[in-house]
Amino acid sequence: MKSQTELQFDAEVRHAADVLREGGLILYPTDTVWGIGADARNAEAVSRIFELKRRADSKSMLALLDSVESLKVWVDHVPPQAMTLIEEATGPLTIIYDSPKGVADNLTAPDGSLGIRITSERFSAELCRALGAPVVSTSANISGQPTPHFFNEICEEIRKGVDYAVSYRRDDLTPCSPSRIVKVSDMGNVTVIR
Repeated sequence: MKSQTELQFDAEVRHAADVLREGGLILYPTDTVWGIGADARNAEAVSRIFELKRRADSKSMLALLDSVESLKVWVDHVPPQAMTLIEEATGPLTIIYDSPKGVADNLTAPDGSLGIRITSERFSAELCRALGAPVVSTSANISGQPTPHFFNEICEEIRKGVDYAVSYRRDDLTPCSPSRIVKVSDMGNVTVIR
């Protein structure tokens, strides 16, 4: 039988997924920093993030997924080089793919590519599973301002601009590493971005 803590965790995942399904925005913990999240299939929700962050919509955002199996659903061609990088990764790794599918057009870069990270963090992975789709992830700050590493560093404007802020891990002050970013073309060319 699940403990009260586990039941609360499950309920919060379900609630956050419901908010995303309805086109809402959330603040949620990821395997790097706290993120602003939306259903990656919902162009209107993606636009709301750009507005909230005051960010040019030519600057692409990334999406999180929970597993390699999910990745194969949302990317038309996952090159073997990308699989090798994922298997060998020792920390958060975002890979930019040439051919995502099923996501909102305004989430992808002007060239049609999309950065996707398979999250190892418990809440964000369960959220992707509950939604059954990629979850947008972008740092919870106004564009150009410092990235908040912890929930208590997120400014009031961002907190008020979302529909739901997840309670799980709000008090967690464990230092986090930024994601490595690598572009892997459909042809298998690998370019390290960060």
